[in-house]
Amino acid sequence: MPTVIHDGGAVHYAKAGTGPGLVMVHGTGGDAVTNYAHLVPGLADVRTVITPDYAGSGQTFDPGGDLTLDLLAGQVAAAFEEPSDLVGFSLGAAVAAKVAAERPELVRRLVLIAGWTHLADSRLELGLRTWARLAATDPESHAAYGPLVGFSPGFVSSVGAKALMAGEPPRGTLRQIELDLRVDIRDLLPRITAPTLVIGNTQDYLVPVEHARALHAAIPGSRYAELDSGHVVLHERPEEVTALIKEFITRS
Repeated sequence: MPTVIHDGGAVHYAKAGTGPGLVMVHGTGGDAVTNYAHLVPGLADVRTVITPDYAGSGQTFDPGGDLTLDLLAGQVAAAFEEPSDLVGFSLGAAVAAKVAAERPELVRRLVLIAGWTHLADSRLELGLRTWARLAATDPESHAAYGPLVGFSPGFVSSVGAKALMAGEPPRGTLRQIELDLRVDIRDLLPRITAPTLVIGNTQDYLVPVEHARALHAAIPGSRYAELDSGHVVLHERPEEVTALIKEFITRS
């Protein structure tokens, strides 16, 4: 995996394909491989796909202290130099939005998937705090929590819960959930000038679809699409989400 240095530490990323850049930012408890490796072949024919790991994921440097969007956005921006399309999923949507708002010269088009503007309701907070508590204290229940809140009931029934149950949470998961609880990008969203597509998921039980709709409403001129999926749409509806991304980034 190639690396780049940001703030004194190595940021690891993968790179595949040809053409202009497409940078894809993973979500909490994930990394470049688990979130995006299966989507890259469907996009690498039209873009050079760059998938960085931010602090706490993969082998990327985590300096300790409070984990911040500033740090993660800086790590992601360090992974590419030329103007590129930018995709963010879940916490990665907040990171991508920050890069787009503060480094507009780097972002051609922006896609935000299953994101939120801030901790706007008690249900989202409850879901995140429960996730953190289980990750810290109860590995068996943590493994079951993913199928319960990450996927739609129909998808869980079709593939079986055991196939979706996670093992030990990745090392950075707790710190990333703590950041999830502090996300507030409302002041950044009106500053985004790149053409933007927001994707919400109608059966998202972790970040209810109303949050994606609010994200869309706050970004001037953004487009909006919904998929019949749970939160982890990258795995539940990979063909559909790839098609939405590809159509949006290649449109004239």
